[in-house]
Amino acid sequence: MYIDDNFIRFYEPNYTYDQETQDLPFACPYRQMAPPTPLQHGPQGGPQGRPPSAPPNFIPPEPKVQQFGATPLAIDQGAIRPCLFRLVYIWPRRGRGFWAWLTFVGPRSVSGFRWERNTWRYFGMDLRNISSFQCF
Repeated sequence: MYIDDNFIRFYEPNYTYDQETQDLPFACPYRQMAPPTPLQHGPQGGPQGRPPSAPPNFIPPEPKVQQFGATPLAIDQGAIRPCLFRLVYIWPRRGRGFWAWLTFVGPRSVSGFRWERNTWRYFGMDLRNISSFQCF
């Protein structure tokens, strides 16, 4: 039996042919990428994912809302993206504000860990539901 690249690709799903990864643009969803390493380190030195420690004991003052002009429909993902893997205080449109450790910022949502009852709990929320935020 003759074994070629098609045979290997059919029986070994993790096989990547060099040309497949080089010809496709980096943003292409069909590009095969190597799986991430299990413990990559974020900018503050802790492993990406879980927060390094409890948040501070204070609640920052909410930024003043401009009385003139329109209020934004949603927080821009580019504005909140620098808060990845950092402590951030979020004021939702409804409810009380909370400390969070963001691990993902998408076009319409954020997710990460929220400080609730003296422990970190995983959460996710729509950017339209965030009134304001502040990174630390």
